Order: sequence, then structure tokens, then C-alpha cells
Amino acid sequence: MALVPAEYLDCVAAIGTATGQGKRWIASAFFYGFHEGRDEYLPVLVTNRHVFENLTEAWVRINGEASQPAKEFQVSLTTKGDSPTWFEHPNPDVDVAVMPIRFDRIHVQGARPRFFPGDKNAIRTKEMAAKGVSEGDFVYTLGFPLGLAGEERNFVIVRGGTVARIRDLLEGKANKFLLDASVFPGSSGGPVVLKPEAVAIGATVPSNVPYLIGIVQGYLPYEDVAISLQTNSPRVIFQENSGLAVVHPIDCIDETLSANKGTIEALREP
Repeated sequence: MALVPAEYLDCVAAIGTATGQGKRWIASAFFYGFHEGRDEYLPVLVTNRHVFENLTEAWVRINGEASQPAKEFQVSLTTKGDSPTWFEHPNPDVDVAVMPIRFDRIHVQGARPRFFPGDKNAIRTKEMAAKGVSEGDFVYTLGFPLGLAGEERNFVIVRGGTVARIRDLLEGKANKFLLDASVFPGSSGGPVVLKPEAVAIGATVPSNVPYLIGIVQGYLPYEDVAISLQTNSPRVIFQENSGLAVVHPIDCIDETLSANKGTIEALREP
């Protein structure tokens, strides 16, 4: 029985850069539909700010229709006037970037991306609190850790984990939460989906919908310092993966779009 709908997998894209040896897939991203009213959506590509900020162009890899090979699209991250074509969250502590995408042009070229509808299967901080999302809830991370984007097809890697700490976010004291989940370079920018459950304990309410709840920022590093026996001073710092993943809530996408809506409207081509 599938707990992650197949269409969710087609919402996820690999982000890459061109090298002398081909393309190197460096991060994950996903398509999100910002609800503009009724059945109208603004499709955007969501990833982390640190993925885009030092690039002028990137490659986006998604699946083709039916059994066709994956499709790769080059996107410019700046206009001819050197203005960015993507937008970052107004708070520098929030590592989120969004980029408007013309879905009709992608479909014409034989690709089959889908997006998470922002008003249907994505929930924000207040909704997570109302639904009783808490520490210990199971989640899935979707993405391309270590650049593992597949050979001919763009098959997403799905990994499991649990919510490690979220109460400070739900109480408005933080803009991120933690997962007990293994994420690695390449996972950044991928979506986090709440695992549907049929049962709950006490006064909690089970959720039978695999809600989109966040965006992976990266892993929380652990630092081990090597001390010189002669000087008693730090000589080398070893940085390790702590096994905790840092995640921003979906609110950050809407906040980024709302803060830049005037510029986004100007960029939308007829």
C-alpha cells in the first residue's frame, strides 16, 4: 500500500550545474502551486536560497511523459539586466527561494511535472498545530541526496524519519523545525511529507492525508574539535552529520511570494 502518492514524486525536481564532464546534480526542489483563487494557481519552483545564490543559471531535471527519458531544462537565474529571476524570503534566517515556472512550456516539451496545490494537500504552521502534529510523528523526505538523480529516469529517493522538535515553531518562537532523519548534500530543497496514520492515542486526531509540511534546509552539523596536546589550542575541527534535519514550514513559501508579488507579476510573460 503506497503512503506517498505517485503524483508527489512527479512534483520533485533535481537541480544541477554544468561541468566539463557533464551535469552535476547538487540539490533538490519541488513544484508548488500558489493558490490565487478558485482553480487558479501560480506554479513556482521551490528550493533553498543557498542553492541559487551563487549561480547565474541552473539545470532542472524532471521526468518525461510515460516511459520517456528524463527531461533537462536550463533556467536563467538572472534577467538581461542582472536582476534575479528568483526570490528569497525577506528574513535572511529563512533559507527559502522560489522561482515562477511556465508549466505550459514544460508540458509542450514532453515532460510531466506536477505541483503540490497550496490550498489542498499543503498545511501551514497553524494548521499543523490544529491537527496535533507533534514530536514523534512520522514523515518522509523526498529528494536526490548525494546527487543520485537516476540514470535515464528522474526517480526520487524517499526516506523516512520522525518529527524531532516542532513545539517551538508551533508556539511562534522559531521559523524552522527539526526531523530525526538522515539528509545529505543534495537533499537540500526537497519536500517533507507527513505520513498518513489510521490510529492515534489520547486526544490526538489521526491524519489520513500525506500533507506537505516543509522544505529541507540541510542537516544540523556536529563539530568535533581536535585539541593540541602541546598548546591546548584547537587545531582541527571535524564536522559530522548529526542525523537531525533542519526544515522550514510551508508558510515560508507563501511569505516569499507575498513579499515579492509586484516583481513576480512583472516577470510573468504573456
